[in-house]
Amino acid sequence: MDFFKYKNKIKPEKGRLLISEPFLPDPNFERTIILLCENNEEGSFGFVLNKPSLANVSDVMDDIKDYNSPAMVGGPVQQDTLHYLHRYPGIDDAVEILDGIFWGGNFERILFLLETQQLAHKDIRFFLGYSGWSAGQLEEELDHDSWIVSDQASEELIFDTEPEGMWKKTLKIMGGRFSVYSNYPKDPRLN
Repeated sequence: MDFFKYKNKIKPEKGRLLISEPFLPDPNFERTIILLCENNEEGSFGFVLNKPSLANVSDVMDDIKDYNSPAMVGGPVQQDTLHYLHRYPGIDDAVEILDGIFWGGNFERILFLLETQQLAHKDIRFFLGYSGWSAGQLEEELDHDSWIVSDQASEELIFDTEPEGMWKKTLKIMGGRFSVYSNYPKDPRLN
């Protein structure tokens, strides 16, 4: 990747957010916030943070009891897989995406921590599927202004912000022209 390509933009890297432009036509990504978990020469992947599924986590995974919050739709790729982000340090095989934000790790340990209430439901998010891009695909989409890259990812945004308001809130935090985008109507013909 050419270093100067993103000279006036924030570069897409692990731990950064991809925010869909208000006019992005793909319904899989309409008004989405994606946490990038990896971005390298082989491709990119992450999870949509603000798209709840119709199924509760307990409905999707029998091993997870009394988790009546919806699983999130992590993206259109392999929606028959379950992934998780959490803010619990010390889980074997977990990958730290940002300070205090981890992806994956030993599932048996996660189950034990949930069952013994050492890991609160508010400290973990489950995702069905993921969002993925092949080598060069994300950069091409960025060149076409499909995404805004932000370095505003935080524990508060990921774990404590309601999904319905996340897109708008993130753009407002970014300020400037992005604050204007946050007020863009879903259907501009109704404006």
